[in-house]
Amino acid sequence: MGERVVIALGGNAMTASDGSATPDDQRRAVEGAMRHAAALIAAGHQVVLTHGNGPQVGNLILKNQLAADVVPPVPLDWCGAQTQATIGTLVLNALEGRAAVVVTRTLVDPADPAFDNPVKPIGRYFTEAEARRFEGLGQTWRRFERGWRRVVASPEPLQILDAPAVAALMAAGFVVVAAGGGGVPVIRDAEGKLTGVEAVIDKDLAATLLARTVRAATLVIATDVPQAVVGFGTAHARPIGPITASELRELHAAGHFAEGSMGPKVEAALRFVEHGGDQAVITSLENIAAAVTGQAGTVVRK
Repeated sequence: MGERVVIALGGNAMTASDGSATPDDQRRAVEGAMRHAAALIAAGHQVVLTHGNGPQVGNLILKNQLAADVVPPVPLDWCGAQTQATIGTLVLNALEGRAAVVVTRTLVDPADPAFDNPVKPIGRYFTEAEARRFEGLGQTWRRFERGWRRVVASPEPLQILDAPAVAALMAAGFVVVAAGGGGVPVIRDAEGKLTGVEAVIDKDLAATLLARTVRAATLVIATDVPQAVVGFGTAHARPIGPITASELRELHAAGHFAEGSMGPKVEAALRFVEHGGDQAVITSLENIAAAVTGQAGTVVRK
């Protein structure tokens, strides 16, 4: 049997090339992504798939906002769980094999400083008057250049609570879809009870934690570019191929990767390798099969 691989699919795997997220667009995008993943599965690798859910959660939030005077808005953790199931169903239909979806919870610390300073924007832009109305429902909104937008905390993922179920399904020969959107964020209260919270967990950091927990050999972070780049957008841009974790850590510390895009992916790759993973690869969707053999993408090893 091949090695155990976790593939973290970016938003480009869930929507059309122009960002459209109609049901048909999402279905076609997922079917295309699964054709690439199927090559790894056919080669005998044990595959776990995780994915982003930004557009899908954004759509649910908009429905909540538009209907807030008619039906009570559902909490953000519910939106995450719903999109895990919806996207997971599309993946199951595309693979048509021995596959399973685990609606996955990710434990976070209620004392995480991120809760005191919510900065992760979600959903669409609204006017100030509309934002003030939603603030009356207990939400936090901030003004951006294009208007007002809701912001939530993005706490550090501590534990993938449903990883044992993922591991059991993998041992039984299933391809598993898990921890979509970073997982449903939950905290444990003083009595030990688990409760969902209004937060968004970075999907790539959660993918790293999932990969470490299920003892994957390789973490593939699929994005919309073939490699990470030093000097992106400049005349001195240089794509990064094979690189050691220490070398990439130095580049990251020097500010070469934007926090809103490549930065979290680089950090996720580094954490995986620095905590015992064999290799992490950042590459485009069409290269994920070649990435496992180190023949494509930014390949990070010790």
